[in-house]
Amino acid sequence: MSTFAVINPATGETVAEYPDATAADIEASLASAHKAYKEWARKTSVAERAALAKRAAELFDERKDELGAIINREMGKPLEQAIGEAEFSGAITAAFADNAEKWLADEVLEVEDGLKTFVRHQGTGVILGIMPWNYPYYQVARFAVPNLILGNTIVLKHAAQCPESALALEQLFLDAGFPEGAYVNVFATHDQIADIIADDRIQGISLTGSERAGAIVAEQAGRALKKCVLELGGSDVFLVLDTNDLDHAVEHAVGGRMENTGQACNGSKRIVVMDKYFDEFAEKFKAAIAGQSYEAGDFGPMSSEAATKNLTAQVQGAIDQGADIAVGNNAPEGNVFTPTVITNITPEMDVYSQELFGPVAQLYKVSSDEEAIELANSSPYGLGSVVICDDLERAEEIGNQLDVGMVFIGGAGLEGADVPFGGVKKSGYGRELGKGGMLEFANKKLFRFAG
Repeated sequence: MSTFAVINPATGETVAEYPDATAADIEASLASAHKAYKEWARKTSVAERAALAKRAAELFDERKDELGAIINREMGKPLEQAIGEAEFSGAITAAFADNAEKWLADEVLEVEDGLKTFVRHQGTGVILGIMPWNYPYYQVARFAVPNLILGNTIVLKHAAQCPESALALEQLFLDAGFPEGAYVNVFATHDQIADIIADDRIQGISLTGSERAGAIVAEQAGRALKKCVLELGGSDVFLVLDTNDLDHAVEHAVGGRMENTGQACNGSKRIVVMDKYFDEFAEKFKAAIAGQSYEAGDFGPMSSEAATKNLTAQVQGAIDQGADIAVGNNAPEGNVFTPTVITNITPEMDVYSQELFGPVAQLYKVSSDEEAIELANSSPYGLGSVVICDDLERAEEIGNQLDVGMVFIGGAGLEGADVPFGGVKKSGYGRELGKGGMLEFANKKLFRFAG
């Protein structure tokens, strides 16, 4: 069987297979991307490249139904959410195009000797992207688009189960007017990725994926003296501290946990509730999770048989160590995993420090802000968080003490096309989206004039 194959997780059917890249394919891809950097990226303006991105944004919207159907088939995302991802990818692309000239404007420095001095942000060359299956368009758009506008070119290795979306993206960028070699898809194996990272034509690596994959890529990049951006796992907290609207808190906790069938790195995985609200919140939350419907499209199948087996084993491990299942049965039908709530978790249990990548929530009770903060920071991950607290000053102070890259106050799902995304600790390093994301792989080139 090929490394790259479309296996419909809803049915288990192998829909299509694609051959792995040959050594000649890899060399042609690197040569093409390097040529496009030298002959196109270095010789065009930010405005010219942004105009192509603007057209790509339009194509995401024009093709959203077709694009949505592809990832529904590849990784099981409910169709409405899949189409929504294509739309959001277009919004991200448009945001970078609209803001590029402002974000990449020369930075004039006031210097002691009075000489004319500024920093200009330019591309560095070919950037390798290694992208995951859970958001096949969104993850690529937020990495590739800012780099193309900046003046880099892209070699993109997508997840093994996403070959059709990978090819659709390559075609979209070509159809938007980007030249051959500006964005190149490669069906590379893990061994070939190591060779690509070591190649002198590659100037940086961006990976979104697992902690294990991030460690391997970071080690390889370090040996080759290449910068990398890593967006890895998360076990985000959803803190319910003080609210006059518990229904709002429940709604956002459910949304934060169930988005993309719970397969989001910054999904709300640990629901932490102050004791005075706990009983009422728990009953409403459990009822809402139990009411999620596969048939109605509230959630889809897990992305693969391997993902289903892994999550089932994690939940069983929690049960074996003394945790309770308040909702769910840990008995998936095929890859359809019943939404689940686990309670009575203690720090000694494996699940306490694991990321549960699927529709499983951990529910905790705390009796003080200090206890909530300690529980939140006990995770090895530090991606995002949600703080539900009507006292916004208190919420901000809590946020100050969380070891995370993002704090959303008052609700889940506050990501935006033009605001940065990323984490700390084992959630990785670097940022995507916003101005910060656009500058990660920039050459911050100093210009000084003698007089």
